[in-house]
Amino acid sequence: MFSVGDRVVYPMHGAGVIEAIEEKEILGARKKYYVMKLPMGEMKVLIPIDSISQVGLREVIEKEEVPQVFVVLKGDQPEMSSNWNRRYRNHLEKIKSGDIYEVAEVVRNLMLRDREKGLSTGESKMLDTARQILISELVLVDGMEQSEILATLDDIFEQAPK
Repeated sequence: MFSVGDRVVYPMHGAGVIEAIEEKEILGARKKYYVMKLPMGEMKVLIPIDSISQVGLREVIEKEEVPQVFVVLKGDQPEMSSNWNRRYRNHLEKIKSGDIYEVAEVVRNLMLRDREKGLSTGESKMLDTARQILISELVLVDGMEQSEILATLDDIFEQAPK
């Protein structure tokens, strides 16, 4: 159970802060919801409290875990399928997991692939989504500005061997 003020991650949407817990009637059903504010895009999301385990809502990582995220980002790209559809599904599953390390893998893989061969439109959109999810959590964990995190990501991939 989360409380107002908790910093949480909602898979496929990113990290935010629980602003309120409200009871609402939606589609004839009365339920309690977390009202989560996502700083990226200034969006608010209602999350039914009784389904948080199904959607994978979790607390943001601890500050001590941030260096490990950067280790993943700096890691070597694994051998990936040449079939874009298979790659896309694999990456989508990682993003849906809500695990920051898996999201970091997707960012790394797609940024490196973009440098090597370019991305399809779908993979390019996926990279944007994965980057936003990753950045939204790092902003809440580390207190860094979004621009600082973007610059750090750019530095990592400029230094990566081609």
